This record gives sequence, C-alpha cells and structure tokens, in this order.
Amino acid sequence: MTQLGEKTQPAAVRTSRLPAPLALVRPGQWPKNLLVVPLPLLGAGWQPDTGLRVALATAAFVLASSLVYVLNDIADVERDKRHPVKRHRPLASGRMSMGSAVTTALVLTGLLVPALAVLGTGTAAVVLLYLAVNGAYSFKLKHLPLLDVFVVATGFVLRLLGGYQAGGRAVEVWLVLTVLVVCLVLILGKRRHELGVSGTGHRPALVGYSAHFLDLVLVLCSALTMIGYLMYLRTESGFGDHALLTVPCALFALFRYLQVVVVDGGGGEPVRTLLRDRTMLANSSVWAALLLVPVLV
Repeated sequence: MTQLGEKTQPAAVRTSRLPAPLALVRPGQWPKNLLVVPLPLLGAGWQPDTGLRVALATAAFVLASSLVYVLNDIADVERDKRHPVKRHRPLASGRMSMGSAVTTALVLTGLLVPALAVLGTGTAAVVLLYLAVNGAYSFKLKHLPLLDVFVVATGFVLRLLGGYQAGGRAVEVWLVLTVLVVCLVLILGKRRHELGVSGTGHRPALVGYSAHFLDLVLVLCSALTMIGYLMYLRTESGFGDHALLTVPCALFALFRYLQVVVVDGGGGEPVRTLLRDRTMLANSSVWAALLLVPVLV
C-alpha cells in the first residue's frame, strides 16, 4: 500500500490554496502538538481537571510553533524560492509580503503572552525555552549536521515537558526518552527523503549525511525506541501488564515507517505518514484498543 498523497501531490501545493496568513502558520503541522503535549495524561494517577490545563498548554504550543514557522519562513525565504516544493509557501511565492509576515508574527506573540500568563511560570518557562531553541534553529542551528536533527527532536521533548508542567505530574523519564528517539526516527526519515529529492542544495546540513549513514542511525534509533517503550510500560505507565500486548503494534509502526522511507522513498511529511497512511491508522486503532479498553471496562 503506498503512502497516501506522498508522491502524487506535494503538500505545499495543497497548502498554498489556503489564505496566505493561514498557510504561513502551517495548520497541517498542529497535530504534532495534539499528539505530544497531552501524553502525560496517559496511564493512571491524574485528576480530570488537569485536562483543561494540558489543553491550554497544547494551545500555547500551537501558537508558539506557528510563530516558529513564520520566523523560519522569514529566515529562509530566498532559499525556499529555489526549492521545488517550498517555493509554493506564501512568502517564497510572493502571495504574502514580508511586512505581512512580520505582522502575523506579532499577532501570534500577542495571543501567546496571555496564554502563558494563565499557565503559570513552570509551563511558560518551557514554552519560552522552546521558542529560544527553535529561534536559534531557524537562524543558525539548522545548517549544522546532526545538531539539526537533535534540536528538532528537542522541540518535541519540550512539548512533552510542557504537558508534565501543565498537568502537575512528575516527569516519566522513559517516556521522555521514547519520545526523543522516536522523533529522531521521524526526522532522520525526513532528512533521507530530502536527500533523495533535492540533494544538498536546499538544506546545507544535508552535506553531512548519506543515505547509508541515515539508514544506520534509523535502525539504531528504532531499537532505542522499542527499549524505551518497553521500559516505560514496565516501570512508569500505570497501565498494567496488559499494556505489553501493544509492543507488536509499536514494532509494526516502526516497520511501516521504515518501509515508507526506505522502500517507497517517502517520509517527507511525517505527520501525514502518521495521520493519513491507512496501514498506520489501522495499526494505531488496534494499539489504542489494546491499551485503553482494559482500563475503561
């Protein structure tokens, strides 16, 4: 089964049909926050009212990540003009002026400040650290091989830590490690796709990679993902022994993603792979049922 939409129609072309200000903040990427920030609510031991605080933290990360995308497009506008897909983004295509992009960034900042004030100092500090790290990434760190992928993965870890802060829960170390390495798998797969599609011309950091090297580190990170997930289930999750039944689902998800990247030549849009690929969705449904049904009944 081929990846839905991966090879037939570039995402940026579809996104360009949105109004330019909305396309600039990339709503298609917002599910990253919906998938990661609420993870601390998994398992046992949390109170229902924490859900509202975690929801607000998720909204804050949506605003913060949207701001990062705007800053990234401002920084990369000339380079994006030379990319076969990214040239369709609002700034690179000329659909939106630089002044309008700066105004959009200011509006996002104006919305983010009161959200952080409501969330409190702990969660606000994590969001601000996320902005600082990704700001450095947009203007410098994205050009440094290896460091570029670790910085992006760190952004997901900070989302997770923000969820812990908002929910008032102690950090579960094995879940944090699992999120870090599975994000490395997704990002390395994206780098492999970029290397095959556009070479090293658009992203300078790609000069530090080869397909063979990326395959090696993909296997390493996949193995660490399974180790971290197993340790999380056994020591921190609170789901009980039945959660071990989900291990084959986790393994299958990794196999499927590696198949998309290595065999199909996809992986350029990890969010679409996770949320649009029918094989991945079927596996995720079984995974969720095995994990949650014994808890609910």
